[in-house]
Parts: sequence; structure tokens; C-alpha cells
Amino acid sequence: MNFLELVKERKSVRKYLSHEIEQEKIEYIMECTRHAPSAVNRQPWKFLLIKDKEKQALLKQCYQAQWFNVSDCPYYLVILGDTSQSWKRRFDGKDHCDIDISIAMEHFCLAATEQQLGTCWVCAFDVDLFRKLFDLPENLYPVVMTPLGYPDKENGERTPRKDLSEVVEVV
Repeated sequence: MNFLELVKERKSVRKYLSHEIEQEKIEYIMECTRHAPSAVNRQPWKFLLIKDKEKQALLKQCYQAQWFNVSDCPYYLVILGDTSQSWKRRFDGKDHCDIDISIAMEHFCLAATEQQLGTCWVCAFDVDLFRKLFDLPENLYPVVMTPLGYPDKENGERTPRKDLSEVVEVV
């Protein structure tokens, strides 16, 4: 599969099978994620791969959306940003931590797709409650999370994309 085919294959999966994921696939996906680029190569992240059901129950307290059942998946990834490590732009002080985390997250999602696994970006969760329940130090904060598992066949189609002419402007 070439890169464009992979990108077109990736979609937000909201229903999962409870099947266990092979360890080789987990290691491959995490290795792909670890190699994501970051500003000034600071790598201001920590990857929490949550498998333990008690920890998943804590995670569920932070995210209670109706369209998505957090207890369906064998794994959840939460990427923590480390503001003590992230690069800040000299001109205006902009912290690039969230940008770096986003790049790593998409590496994770694409690697998972290549392995026939599903993911779904989740940013709408209670960050303060997560910090408290997972006892995070001051410099770490949860940026994004995703379930990881084998997609249930009931998942819908990939959402349509705007036409290239709508989003590209050559100046």
C-alpha cells in the first residue's frame, strides 16, 4: 500500500472488537510513533499505553461521550505533553508541544491503520480530572487520546474531504 492509499484508508473508528492485539503490532506502532519529528528534536512527550482495566475505568471517568464506548478496546493511548522539554519559539514564545504531540499522534494512527487496527482522535475530555486520577507531575499534561483495537465491521465510511481546489491556494 502506498502512502496515499494508507492515508485514505485511515478513518475514525468508534466501534471495536475486544480481540487482543498481537505484541509485535503494538511494538511496531510504538516504534513508528517514537520516530515522529518534533521541534528542535525535543521529543516533549510521554506515551501512556493503557491496557489495565482499572486504569481504563479511570480513563472512562474523564471521557463520557454517548457516541463512543471507552470500555470496548483492549488498549488506549494517551499522549502527554512535557512543557519542561518542549521548544518555545524565540520571537513570540509559542510553545510547540501540542504541535509535536499532534505529529506523533498521527504517526500512531497511520501505523495502526497499516496494521489493520482502528483509532479515533479524542481531545474532548476532562484534562484536570485525568491529571488528578493519573497523578501527573506539573510539567506533564494530557493532550490527546485514542482507543486502539480491531475495528468492528459496523463502523461507517470515512468522512468526505473537501476538494483540493477548496483547500490549496498557490500564491
